[in-house]
Amino acid sequence: MQRLTAIWKKTSLAMIIKQPDRIKLQPGKWALLALVVGSLSACAGDMSDLDRFIIETKQKHHGKVDPLPEFAEYVEFVYSATDMRDPFKASRSQDLIAKKEYTGPRPEEQREREALENFPIDSLKMVGLLQQRNQVWGLVRDPEGTIHRVQPGNYAGQNHGKIIVVNESIIDIQELVPDGEQGWIPRDAQLAMAEDE
Repeated sequence: MQRLTAIWKKTSLAMIIKQPDRIKLQPGKWALLALVVGSLSACAGDMSDLDRFIIETKQKHHGKVDPLPEFAEYVEFVYSATDMRDPFKASRSQDLIAKKEYTGPRPEEQREREALENFPIDSLKMVGLLQQRNQVWGLVRDPEGTIHRVQPGNYAGQNHGKIIVVNESIIDIQELVPDGEQGWIPRDAQLAMAEDE
């Protein structure tokens, strides 16, 4: 590009036209000069078709912006239920039920807790039966591997489970679980004889 600029400065168009005999260019330089002059004259050519295209395009495409939509005026909401019952608190009828004296089954709070009450009922396994004269004991293994002797009246499990029946294959237990209000619901559970391991 610098070389082209230098050649153009040395051989201006005016010099070529006025004094063609004073300029001595090699044939390659003449070709380069002809190319530059031709490309410059092409830029200065007729651009009426381009001007016409721009005018037609502007006439066809008129920009249109839709008007802003009208929004309804903001109306402030007033909460008027402040004097009503809180839905997250117990109703008065539930309060009255809760205040009544509960008379259903309940755990014996004064008794001493037994060893099998430290484990969930589903972690205990019946592993055998022991009988001596009129006495029958069930043999129960806890998760730690210790075997305990139980009979009706003993307790097992973490929900105040009282052993009701002991026989050759099953130990019947009745648990007391909270009902969510202030009472207790009896729930039956069983320990079946464990299969040989």
